Amino acid sequence: MMPIFWLTPSHFVILGLQIVFAIAHSGGAALRPWAEKYIGLRLYRILFALVSLPLAVILIIYFFRHRYDGLQLWQVQGVPGVREVVWVLSAISFLFLYPATFNLLEIAAIQKPQVHLYETGIIRITRHPQMVGQIIWCIAHTLWVGTTFTLVTSIGLVLHHLFGVWHGDRRLSLRYGSAFEIVKQRTSIIPFKAIIDGRQSIKWREFLRPAYLGVAIFVVLLWWSHPLLLEASGTIGWEF
Repeated sequence: MMPIFWLTPSHFVILGLQIVFAIAHSGGAALRPWAEKYIGLRLYRILFALVSLPLAVILIIYFFRHRYDGLQLWQVQGVPGVREVVWVLSAISFLFLYPATFNLLEIAAIQKPQVHLYETGIIRITRHPQMVGQIIWCIAHTLWVGTTFTLVTSIGLVLHHLFGVWHGDRRLSLRYGSAFEIVKQRTSIIPFKAIIDGRQSIKWREFLRPAYLGVAIFVVLLWWSHPLLLEASGTIGWEF
């Protein structure tokens, strides 16, 4: 049998890194009720961040360094309009990804971290905005890069977030019981489905929050610094 020369070890490394991150992140979330009981809300949040953030940074750097590994499935970077489409999709993805972290002071454990049962803002569009944002991000970047490595990375990310949909609903159901069941009935996983069904309606004033301005500023800064980030990741001296 002819060897598959394009199937580089990096394909398996990125999947391994994603599995480690998924175990740490989802496992840490599952342990939250027990951990908060014995070590407190703030210490749990700090330990969770100390485990999750370095793993996320390693994943991002590894993706940057190896995004063109493997087989080039398509090449559309020179096609007029594709770059603009990718940036628009990326901006939309961040609007879904980051409003789920409105309470920045809680994330930093400055304020007492809480588990919130939201039914406002972007939750009216989808109950799992991070999953939707991640799928949009993966579509945009897989379209732009077009390699098997990026496709494998995207599949791994989407599978993790689909698991997160089930895992997140399960944890909220255990914590809130019938109150969460009511929220489930009035919201949807698929974007806009609850609105189309008449179970939900968009209230635009709920989007007038500083967090959305922060996301917009973040997108602009990311657009400006993106070449610098790619260049910096290429200068890091570790490899595996």
